[in-house]
Amino acid sequence: MLKKSFRALSQQLGLPIPWGKTVIAVFLSSLLAVGIVACSGESITSQEVAGDATTAQADTSTEAGSDSVAGNTLDTVLNAGVINIAVPQDSPPFGSVGTDGEPQGYDVEVAKLIAEDLEVDLELIPVTSTNRIPYLQTGRADLVISSLGATPERAKSIYFSSIPYAPFFSGIYGSADASVSDYEDLAGYSLGVTQGSLEDLEVSEKGPEGLEIKRFEDNSVTVSALLADQVDLIATGNTIAGKVIQDNPDAGIENKFVMKNSPCYIGVRRGDLDMLEWINVFVRHKRFSGDFDRLSREWFGEPLQVPSF
Repeated sequence: MLKKSFRALSQQLGLPIPWGKTVIAVFLSSLLAVGIVACSGESITSQEVAGDATTAQADTSTEAGSDSVAGNTLDTVLNAGVINIAVPQDSPPFGSVGTDGEPQGYDVEVAKLIAEDLEVDLELIPVTSTNRIPYLQTGRADLVISSLGATPERAKSIYFSSIPYAPFFSGIYGSADASVSDYEDLAGYSLGVTQGSLEDLEVSEKGPEGLEIKRFEDNSVTVSALLADQVDLIATGNTIAGKVIQDNPDAGIENKFVMKNSPCYIGVRRGDLDMLEWINVFVRHKRFSGDFDRLSREWFGEPLQVPSF
């Protein structure tokens, strides 16, 4: 039956029988292909390429209201002419609200330097310690400059500048007359600490024989004891000491040595490699130029003290 059909069709088309068979075979194959595509309900060009779904999810992960997407924040900032930087609102001298209602502090001044070097306008985004990283992740801020310490756990979520921009440490503080540069030198002195603090634990473990440790209820009482000459020295955080030095310039208080170091880094959204590279150059430049040292003296009352790696 099929042979007769081939022969009849070939005669009608005026083709040799072998050619007729070939034409009909091609025709039937085309019909089969069209049927398969129709059953799939899609165009064959509409199939997702591997990786497209991930890209689409990434594009929609940024919150509405932010044009920055991880990976192109630097270009977005330069094109828009403005950068949004998260700064602390309740952590003096790093960042707080001044008497004029405007943000002030070391981190605020660093943010201003970044905007100046990028030649863009600056929008300061006040944050707390609990929302500073989420603000960066969701695109509400392009950078975080908020006395942020770098830890392996935090590094799972965001990038950090390769070198620190600000000091954050526990240290021994006292008058310039006290000849102290390490733990052994503390022998023969009285030292005030806030009871149960990290500084209390450190000096209790590492303090030499002959050191008299006096424990006080809170940081303000510890500081008052130093100013009232009830103790020769105190062990406290540099931010607390910086405020004391700033408020009491005639007391001659200075840092004697660093006990425990946990410097601050600038936070960059994960995936923003261009911005990260720019920030690393910025931090190096400002450390070499002395700008960070100037800000440290202004806000912490002492020269910049950050570790070198």
